[in-house]
Amino acid sequence: MRAFQPAGFQQRSLETKWGKMVYSVPDASFYPPNVSEAIPLVFLHSLGGGSSAYEWSKVYPTFASNYNVIAPDLIGWGDSAHPVKKYSAEDYLEIIKLLLENVAKKPAWVVASSLTAGLVIRLAISEPQLFRGLFLVSPSGYRDFSEDYQEEFASQLINLPGLDRLIYAVGAGNEWAVRNFLEQFLFADTSRLSEEVVEAYLTSALKPNAEYAALASLKGDICFDLAQYMGDLNTPTSLVWGSQSRFSRPEKGKRLANLNQGAIAQFHIVPGTGVLPHLEIPAVVSGLLASTIIRSSREESGRN
Repeated sequence: MRAFQPAGFQQRSLETKWGKMVYSVPDASFYPPNVSEAIPLVFLHSLGGGSSAYEWSKVYPTFASNYNVIAPDLIGWGDSAHPVKKYSAEDYLEIIKLLLENVAKKPAWVVASSLTAGLVIRLAISEPQLFRGLFLVSPSGYRDFSEDYQEEFASQLINLPGLDRLIYAVGAGNEWAVRNFLEQFLFADTSRLSEEVVEAYLTSALKPNAEYAALASLKGDICFDLAQYMGDLNTPTSLVWGSQSRFSRPEKGKRLANLNQGAIAQFHIVPGTGVLPHLEIPAVVSGLLASTIIRSSREESGRN
């Protein structure tokens, strides 16, 4: 979102059948002009209430001098279009594919988190030519190993007709709810939660029709069993988990990684962090990402 965009970045947009998808890129007047010829490095936010490209805004400026950084607000989130519709996993697979084909334009390193990271794995399996490598934080389909999110009481409750938008307004569409969600579920150390983070998530959560995309995630409409896909992944992938991640525990992450030890090159646990280590301690995640790309480049050079 423009109000929370780091210095040296500008917004552009891509027209889609759902409306405009807004994304941030380095400003050519601020960063070297040859950056557009560099390897695309795409940062994709999660699909939880209040999410936007802001989620990665403490990480992606570090890479803007050497990579073609692209950080979108996916359709239904942030400054992008918020169509009134029932969102599905297939919608987001198509949305991410459009971004990679029309904005990245060549094989990209893709950085993503949570449910979006799970979707990226599926897309890398079906469209491997779009990817150079994956750096994923807590990837999940939220039905992994046949655990059905929709069987949980909270999911059943929010699927009751007429209650979903009321629950969103009370549980996500106000400052207290956003702060409580960040403190109780996303951050392991609340001393790292700044007022800026709260404001950015609240601003995104209050966008007109923001509830439709958020509720699709809460209801389980976008969820799937990621374990069923892991064995088919061939793109070099590094996984990162916050040691205190609440929605998908590191133990489950290791189970997923063990399904494909050929593609999963690295598995990092970031101590003392929750679901969003890239917002809690961005310098550590930036360092892991940089070392992952450098290591991969050296391995490619060695093969050639």
